[in-house]
Amino acid sequence: MATGHHVHQLPQTDQLRAMHTIIRDRTASREDFVFYSRRIIRLLLESALDLLPFEKQEVTTPVGETYHGLKFAGNLCAVPVIRAGDSMVDELRAIVPGIRIGKVLIQRNKTTKLPHLYYQNLPADIADRHVLLLEPMLATGGSANAAIGVLLDAGVLEENIVFVNFLAAPEGIGAVHREHPQVKIVTTSVEERLNENAFMIPGIGDFGDRFFGTTDSAVLR
Repeated sequence: MATGHHVHQLPQTDQLRAMHTIIRDRTASREDFVFYSRRIIRLLLESALDLLPFEKQEVTTPVGETYHGLKFAGNLCAVPVIRAGDSMVDELRAIVPGIRIGKVLIQRNKTTKLPHLYYQNLPADIADRHVLLLEPMLATGGSANAAIGVLLDAGVLEENIVFVNFLAAPEGIGAVHREHPQVKIVTTSVEERLNENAFMIPGIGDFGDRFFGTTDSAVLR
């Protein structure tokens, strides 16, 4: 279900809402959080891939008939934002074996509160590719815009970027599209709002910490 011209929210089926109910629960075990997050990530990635360009292709079926099908038209790579974005890489590789993977590390400076680029390693020909930018949380949009800026500086066309996102706040969506209106955003849920501490409501806590087990799952942000 599309919520805007370049914002695509997964259909809010009972199945998806049931999985969200499990992983949003502050008492969820890490095993359940990871298991159901990965199931949702698979759905999210399939939806993101559907936003890429395709061209017509015909094949002959085993009964000798012609099937008028499609094939992906272009080169593809993925760029996870370390660390939370790494949670999506295994599922993507299961769907698109051999996909090229870049990396960026962006963290907020504790003094200035502004996002700072600490590391990047991108395919040499990334400017000629469509890019899946992987980052589970879109809150204020500051880190997202910084990561998109890295891709643009490397020559990637804005319209060739699909921002693959687990949860998005309306404020973050607005911040991204004010600076980068051609970037497509695909998310499993558009949240209600940000609270006074810039945490998403109703939210999920710190996705990276809960997924990788670096904090008690009951510690919410």
